[in-house]
This record gives sequence, C-alpha cells and structure tokens, in this order.
Amino acid sequence: MVDASSAQAPTAGQSSTEPIANGRPPFRADHVGSLLRPPAVLRAREDFAAGKIDADELRGIEDEAIREVVRKQQEVGLRSATDGEFRRESWHMDFIYQLGGMDKVYDGGIHVEFHNETKSYTWAPPTARVVSPIRLPHTIFGDAFTFLRNTAGAVTPKLTIPSPSMVHYRGGRSAIDESVYPELDAFWDDLTAAYAKEVRLLYDLGCRYLQLDDTSLAYMNDPAQRQHVAEVGGDPEHQHEHYIANINRALAGRPADLSITTHMCRGNNQSMWAAEGGYEYVAEALFNGLEVDGFFCEWDDERSGGFEPLRFVPKGKRVVLGLVTTKRGALERKDDLKRRIEEASKHIDVDQLCLSPQCGFSSTQEGNDLSPDEQWAKLRLIVETAQEIWGEG
Repeated sequence: MVDASSAQAPTAGQSSTEPIANGRPPFRADHVGSLLRPPAVLRAREDFAAGKIDADELRGIEDEAIREVVRKQQEVGLRSATDGEFRRESWHMDFIYQLGGMDKVYDGGIHVEFHNETKSYTWAPPTARVVSPIRLPHTIFGDAFTFLRNTAGAVTPKLTIPSPSMVHYRGGRSAIDESVYPELDAFWDDLTAAYAKEVRLLYDLGCRYLQLDDTSLAYMNDPAQRQHVAEVGGDPEHQHEHYIANINRALAGRPADLSITTHMCRGNNQSMWAAEGGYEYVAEALFNGLEVDGFFCEWDDERSGGFEPLRFVPKGKRVVLGLVTTKRGALERKDDLKRRIEEASKHIDVDQLCLSPQCGFSSTQEGNDLSPDEQWAKLRLIVETAQEIWGEG
C-alpha cells in the first residue's frame, strides 16, 4: 500500500530540492473551489435579475450561505475554504468582465460543445471583447475575499480566479480590437501588468492561497482544440508555451508567503466536458516552466490519460491528483483511490502528491448532476484518504 515513506528517486525532468513545507498549500486533502449553490442563492439571483430584490438583499442571502458552506468545509476536515463561488454565475467570466478595457458581447459567435456519455449541450455565452487598453480599475473579487477571510476562522481562505490565458483563449486575435492593440505584445504587457497588480492587492487584503484556473492549458492536449486555436489565428504548436511565459510574468515578484496553484481541467458544465486527452502534449513545458507551487490536474477517468506526464514534475512542487469525480454522485472506493495514487507514485515522489476532486462541483451556477450530500461525502472521503496515506488531511 502506498505511503509517504515510499519515496521514488528523481526521474527525468526532476531536480532535487528541499521538501515541500507541510503547512503550506496545496494541502494533502484539497478541493478546486466551486460548490453546489444552495436553492436560496439561486432563487435570490433570479429575484435580483428580475428586480424583485436589491443588491443588499442579494448580498445578505449570499453572506448567510457562505458562512454555512465555510462551516461545512471545516466540518469535513478541509484545511482550506472557498466561498463556493456563490457570488458568481461563471467561474471565469465574472472576473474577466471586470477588467478595464473589456466589453461584454451578447452575440459573439462563440459556441462551446459540451458532452458526456448521455447528453450534449451547446454553450453560447456572452463573450468578452477588448475595446480599450487593459487595466485593473479595482481589486476584482476583493470584497468577496475580505468576507471569506473574515469568515474562514482557523482554515486558510482560498480565492480562485481565471488565469490570464482565459482572457485570450476563446476569441484569440479576433476578440482584440486591432485599433487598440495592433500588435499582441502590447496586449500581453497590459494584461500581465493588470494581473500582477491584482495579485499584489489581494495579498494586501490577506490572501495567502490563490489559484489560477486555466482550462486552456489542458485543452491544448486535444487535437480538436488545437484546431480551434489555429482557426482563431493562434499557434497551436507553441501557444501553451506562450501562455506559461505570460502567467509567469503576471506572478513575477510575488511575495514568498503567497502560495499559488493552477487548476487545469477539460471543461466542466452541468456534468459535461469539452475536451479530452492526456497531459503529455503540454507536460514538459507546463511542469518545468510554470512558476506555481502546485498543479491541480484531473485524472478521474480514461479521457484524462495516464500518469506518465508526472515524470516531468520537479522536486519542490506538488500535484493535486483529481481522482474523485464531480461529474457523478456515486462515491469512489477508498482502496481504488489508494491504488491510483500508488500508480502515480511510479512517476513522481508520493510526498509530492495530494488528493482532490477533479474539478469544481459547480463551475457554472447550474451545478453538476449530484446532490449536496454526495458532494460532502466525496470531500469527506478525500480527507479520510489523505489522512491514511500522508498522516494529514
């Protein structure tokens, strides 16, 4: 049976550095961020959109729900807590629309095909277009984080935001006004500067655990997604490397006690996904090049590929194995999770591994096809499994 003492020798792409501090995120038992919205929150958002309640009433209902969901995270034994993303409609667009220079386009011609084994869905959301120079007019999600910080108590408050890549990925060059940015280098200069400022301001508010959610880096493993990149004027062979370099620019000079992770899945919308394929295409550049402390990766089924890409992870960084699916309610078996962690440890030191769900439970406000009880059972299973393997939950 796998345990933290069964250290593997460094393999190709790994270097030997100091062990990871156990008290810092990512934690052995962790989760991605979003949680199923309570019915009261969904009703309140509908009432607010219809003009039946005002912003203060909506916030009061959200506040109450967030206090309860933080308490539940503490109750199951998690060492970090998010606000469940209860104040958002979408995991990423609520952030992107608040960047200065972005315009919300209601018929942007972007269609994303989601599917699973039993259903499919064409998502045609409002999109974002760059219409003036990118800037940061205020700390995005600053008030939301402050409330979470004041509510979290003894656990670490964790904030999730979309990575800079997500501002570019869907529309590419066509979503950036050429009269504003004739050359894309200036766009990336302004975008990474805005993100660097956001990171500093969040840190000043007390944020010590920040996660950059980035589907694009996982999508690039799928040939169909690389074709999309080519169609919108990108470079499918090297775009992931360009994204990694610009994320690093946004994080340059971050405080030493700010832990930053990234989450990379292949889409999560009402229990459906948009892309497939293992991490091999991006793995070497990703694990060796992206300057974060930990990588949340999904490995909940065969569409995610094998664990071989883990051979590129250098010492000193953690990979949070997303082995517990959020797309179905059936509870995984603890012995199966241990067996899969043991398989992963053939390619990486087991002390560099953690455990989580493969994605959020509600990346969009509709949520995935499982019940709140099933959600909490999965999180409790993760904590118990981590405790048995690493002696910490």
